Amino acid sequence: MIRKSSPICLLLVCFFAQFAYAQAAAPKVKTTQGEAAGKWIHDGKEKAFFGLPYAAPPTGDLRWKAPEPPAKWSGVRDATKFGNRCEQWHVWDDYIFTDAGPSEDCLYLNVYEPAAAKRGGKLPVMVWIHGGGFLAGAGSEPRYTNPALVAKGVIVVTLNYRLNVFGFLASEDLAKEQGGHAGNYGLMDIVAALRWVKANIGAFGGDANNVTIFGESAGSFAVSALSVAPSARGLFQKEIGESGAFFGSVIPMTSASERAKRDQAFVTSLGATSLEELRAMPADKILDAAKKQRGIGFSAVVDGSFLPESLPDAYAAGREAHVPSIIGWNRDERAGVLSKGMTAEKWKAFAKEHYGDKADEFLAAFPGNIDEQAVRSADDFTTNGFIAMGAWRWVEGQSKTGQAPVYRYRFDRPAPAEPLHPTGKYAFHSTELEYVFGTLDVRHGATWQPADRKLSDEVITYWTNFARTGDPNGGGLPQWPRYDKEKMVIHLDDPITVTLDTTRAEFEFMANEPPLRR
Repeated sequence: MIRKSSPICLLLVCFFAQFAYAQAAAPKVKTTQGEAAGKWIHDGKEKAFFGLPYAAPPTGDLRWKAPEPPAKWSGVRDATKFGNRCEQWHVWDDYIFTDAGPSEDCLYLNVYEPAAAKRGGKLPVMVWIHGGGFLAGAGSEPRYTNPALVAKGVIVVTLNYRLNVFGFLASEDLAKEQGGHAGNYGLMDIVAALRWVKANIGAFGGDANNVTIFGESAGSFAVSALSVAPSARGLFQKEIGESGAFFGSVIPMTSASERAKRDQAFVTSLGATSLEELRAMPADKILDAAKKQRGIGFSAVVDGSFLPESLPDAYAAGREAHVPSIIGWNRDERAGVLSKGMTAEKWKAFAKEHYGDKADEFLAAFPGNIDEQAVRSADDFTTNGFIAMGAWRWVEGQSKTGQAPVYRYRFDRPAPAEPLHPTGKYAFHSTELEYVFGTLDVRHGATWQPADRKLSDEVITYWTNFARTGDPNGGGLPQWPRYDKEKMVIHLDDPITVTLDTTRAEFEFMANEPPLRR
């Protein structure tokens, strides 16, 4: 005779399960630097190790130098708290952190793994590079923590890297000190983290030869740069770029020689007369001066060493990493500004004013025969000009010379209304992040629908399938064709659809960069 469990029995089972989980010994791991104790998360289904140093603190004489190996430690390191985020100021309201605060001592990473993972396993590894315009961000942001990707059988690593003036200063004095090469320290940090993963991830049960790097915004720019960096070769086997690449002007990559004079003038403005004085200067004084720079004042440079050449040149010659790629962007990366109050009549006037005798060509690519169409074209135009153009050039370059599968997506699902984005009608820049990590509930004020959670699970499955095999397909998902073979784009929405690339005319028009007539 089968008896149904009483509510009291069920409560007791849950209580004792929770008690056993709470009393379980902390998970431990032996790295090449020493032993660390992490913690159980997701009710004991996953293990997390926070604040593991992958490089020496880049302070004092190590400020503006390539990262040095981390020191070893004795005893058991507490790996239950995030390491400090790298020096930055408050830039965006949706950047929320759970670490102790900004510091130059910030080169730490975090490892998330399934509870059953153990040394000698061969789980795929996904290394996340956060966005933030090389100005802000950290692995401690709640939208990246407790990633649901891990439940699909992968190990996720998140990391911090030097930002802004501390990560990318490329002055004349630094170039003289470093054999003619300066800058790119933030990107060097990421390579150092990948080397740490190569050396240590086996202790966590990961496969050091099956590593996927993925990032969004500046993190995607970093992924594109690492694809041509000789020092990163062989440290990853797959790449995912979400919204951005060094193929445009939104985050410029200039030559080191162009930047050197400008950056030297910045150093002079600080009152430093030598690198010794500059390295002894308080970080907050340097950061306050950098804050006054317009836009993204410090970013990657073609230095002839870490980055021997520009990305367009490298890809044209086929000198990029030949690894499977997922590259895409969001439908409304920048929307609602030019399109506000737009009508068909205004759109045609815009075309005539800014493109003159090319107006008809412009309108063929960005049609506006009715008001609704004009609004959509205006949003497409600003989205492309902001971030999508560079990503499009990247996906085209990889398709032509990459010698590996390329998958292209567009994230189309509008984010629900919340205080920072009250309209609830745009798939804005960074919309996809909580879907990718399965952390929808950390976005304050948003009311999610079942379709959002379903789409998040589908995206996570695509991403982890890709990390496992280099092919996102499987698990009953809609088929995602290769862009390099079929020029098909998957639209991540409810429902997921696949279409031929219908936006090529837009990008081909903009690629010619006809001057805007003001």
